[in-house]
Amino acid sequence: MRFPIVIHKERKSDYGVIVPDLPGCFSAGTTLDEAIENAHEAIECHLEGLLLDGDSIPKRQSLELMQKNADYAGGIWVVVEVDISKLSGKVTRVNITLSERVLAVIDEAARREGESRSGLLARAALEYVDKHKAA
Repeated sequence: MRFPIVIHKERKSDYGVIVPDLPGCFSAGTTLDEAIENAHEAIECHLEGLLLDGDSIPKRQSLELMQKNADYAGGIWVVVEVDISKLSGKVTRVNITLSERVLAVIDEAARREGESRSGLLARAALEYVDKHKAA
């Protein structure tokens, strides 16, 4: 799953990172590379916490909408990829049967979203379960 981050650098400070799609998720680094790497770790930890608490992953906003936000003006935008299928617990390999057409549609959607097949299926399943929880 792709997460846009915005990076700001003030004179005499480290790089500060905000993840607009994940309120409260932020990071920093002394170099731009370190800031991006730390942001990846912060996103994973934030998502892990959401999943462990039984919360859903927030819907993504469009990058264009985020860029219009005055709070992010002058920032450097970077997209960080996180495979959510590897979060929250031990990874278990499963065997499923799908038609080639369905698999091709899934793979294309995963490619478009910058996710692995497993990541897309995990996210879709979690979103479906969250949407259809018994009231």
